[in-house]
Amino acid sequence: MSLKDQLLKAGLVNQKQATKAAKKKKKSRTLANEVKAEVEAKRQAELERSKALNEAQQAERREREIAAQIKQLINVNIVAHKGDEKYNFVVDGKIKTIYVTEAIRKSLLNGQLVMVVADNAYKVIPGGVGAKIEERMPDLVIRPTPEDAVDEPDEDDPYKDFVVPDDLMW
Repeated sequence: MSLKDQLLKAGLVNQKQATKAAKKKKKSRTLANEVKAEVEAKRQAELERSKALNEAQQAERREREIAAQIKQLINVNIVAHKGDEKYNFVVDGKIKTIYVTEAIRKSLLNGQLVMVVADNAYKVIPGGVGAKIEERMPDLVIRPTPEDAVDEPDEDDPYKDFVVPDDLMW
């Protein structure tokens, strides 16, 4: 026998009061389930936000590590290139100039050396190190255009017989 039945039999409550108490109990259980669901949803949203933040922090840390590795590679392998000959190259459609020695200039042209952008300056490094940097951040490496990449003259170009050498010095 349930408590409800015992209270009704003793005459302490009537049927209306018992029904009202049962509805109230059911309503409080429903509210408790709704509150649990809300708490679970908030916890899940917090977990997702925390996970996204953690991934962003890890990506940022990886980028900083790569930047530090690149900086170290450049500083360890930098080639002293100061000289008296102008070496012109194109970066983002603009012609840039550095002064190099004749040996450095030839090495740049045949690909043994490459240039990188570091600390808002152009540095010369060996080609193998440039390939490692290019794997990590391809925008930093500036490779000279090969000498073989000469544009073919048009058929009706009046100056097609007069070829301008790539290493012409002005």
